Amino acid sequence: MSETKKIAFFEKYLTLWVALCIGVGILIGHLAGDDISVLSDLEIYNVNLPIAILIWLMIYPMMLQIDFGSIKGVGKAPKGIIWTLIINWLIKPFTMAFFAWIFFDQLYSAYIEPDMAGEYIAGAILLGVAPCTAMVFVWSYLTDGDPNYTLVQVSVNDLIILVAFVPLVGFLLGITNVTVPYETLVASVVIFVVIPLVAGIITNKILVGKNGEEWFKNQFLPKFKPVSIIALLLTLILLFAFQGPNILNNPLIILLIAIPLIIQTYFIFFLAWFGGRKLKLRHAVCAPASMIGASNFFELAVAVAIALFGLDSPAALVTVVGVLVEVPVMLHLVSLANKWKY
Repeated sequence: MSETKKIAFFEKYLTLWVALCIGVGILIGHLAGDDISVLSDLEIYNVNLPIAILIWLMIYPMMLQIDFGSIKGVGKAPKGIIWTLIINWLIKPFTMAFFAWIFFDQLYSAYIEPDMAGEYIAGAILLGVAPCTAMVFVWSYLTDGDPNYTLVQVSVNDLIILVAFVPLVGFLLGITNVTVPYETLVASVVIFVVIPLVAGIITNKILVGKNGEEWFKNQFLPKFKPVSIIALLLTLILLFAFQGPNILNNPLIILLIAIPLIIQTYFIFFLAWFGGRKLKLRHAVCAPASMIGASNFFELAVAVAIALFGLDSPAALVTVVGVLVEVPVMLHLVSLANKWKY
């Protein structure tokens, strides 16, 4: 009898934790009033220090898992990698920008001021240009994905983020008429991707060399899982404490933001899934490829949105709503991938 696969407790109820943190954050912001500025004003070079520390704690544990040595085996079965890269870098960012423009600039014009629409679009673009890094391992596991191939897919995407994220975000924001502060954009990628990535690789090599891979995977890494999620939840509390007045004045905005993000997620999944079937990818490769395309590296998107537009900006709010909607939608897509297993 095959083992029934289950998602870990924290990940399974992540949407509930996110919703609770949103409520707590809004309540804190409302009760604190102007006093919340004590935290929001703790900045260096326009980067909020408490948020920066928490986001770094989110991303570093994920980077510990990346093994770039596995990329050497890509040539043995390149179709799945190539399809993943096409979806994530040649299709997904542009469809996200398109859906964001349709909804925020056109359909929502009666609800959103024109000068604010650009920032909502920018937040969506930041989500669209950041393919998933961490949670995709969970989705791959739940859909019987090939863990080694999934690792290669994620590792290649992480390498591409280093060189493609800044120019692609700059291009897409440029065509939406949003001013792009490239220095801040580059600094964000260095702070929130390059530094934790290098730190993760060094930590991985030292600890594996000293204690062995079995100890590293089964004892060390599990201790870091709660760190990432707790940091995420604390970040959300702070973000919504700063965003509280905006949300209380316009509670409908959460729903309005969620709609295009959900449509984009399903669109990319179906495109990646049925395209992978046409390419005759085996299920263990096609399922993770579809999950990587559909989900987002929301930790990076949140960090860059804050650095570019500020803690209480519409762009930051969009990236946070992305966290809220992603888990339930991805769990539904996991069930579809298992139902359609071939």
